[in-house]
Amino acid sequence: MHDLLTIGKHDFRSRFILGSGKFSLGMIKAVIEHGGVEMVTLALRRANIGGEANILDYLPQNIVVLPNTSGARNAGEAVRIARLAREIGCGDFVKVEVIRDSKYLLPDNYETIKATEMLAKEGFIVMPYMYPDLNVARALAEAGAAAVMPLGAPIGSNKGLCTKDFIKILVDEINLPVIVDAGIGRPSQACEAMEMGVAAIMCNTAIATANNVALMSKAFNLAIEAGRAAFLAGPGRVLHSLAEASSPLTGFLED
Repeated sequence: MHDLLTIGKHDFRSRFILGSGKFSLGMIKAVIEHGGVEMVTLALRRANIGGEANILDYLPQNIVVLPNTSGARNAGEAVRIARLAREIGCGDFVKVEVIRDSKYLLPDNYETIKATEMLAKEGFIVMPYMYPDLNVARALAEAGAAAVMPLGAPIGSNKGLCTKDFIKILVDEINLPVIVDAGIGRPSQACEAMEMGVAAIMCNTAIATANNVALMSKAFNLAIEAGRAAFLAGPGRVLHSLAEASSPLTGFLED
């Protein structure tokens, strides 16, 4: 009950953040409920104010909306999208996403730093999506980021923790929540990331492409909780010898 995820001045019990981009509106509520989710990303183009299909109408009232700047190609565009999201009532959270590369969809770290600094000065709670680079993460922290969101693998790939070693460096060196975003394809991979000490997992494609999306959402929730518990418990040592008995082998044959 006391192990809360703190982002800005907000506390969350759940460490599972749902990316909503690939879900049908009719399915998203079930996915949220089965996953115990408290924060959901929102691409502004899906919030059609006054339209017939507004994703905001499908989100439970207690859900924190995390608008992203999807579609932004530079810092200026990201800032404009964030301001618009706040104007329509999405609050102060924003996931900064600046992507110029249309082939690999990798984030532009340098434009992301610029956008983070501008938005943090305007009072936004900024959660930048980034390629895991220690110097960039330090610059984002100095710019006012409330968390950093390194990719595990390219967006939508379900390849898992391809950048595992670099994410671990961020966990060890950055005094901000490190939230793995993009590429996680299996609950086991989410668990592994949590065991490393990351603060949370954001997932979209792995759930949206499952045969049973509600059940997969539940599986991710359980895996994230298990990984967090394992991290807090502290993993046991790894032996480099062949084996060691789990119970003493001496003394029990003596008279």
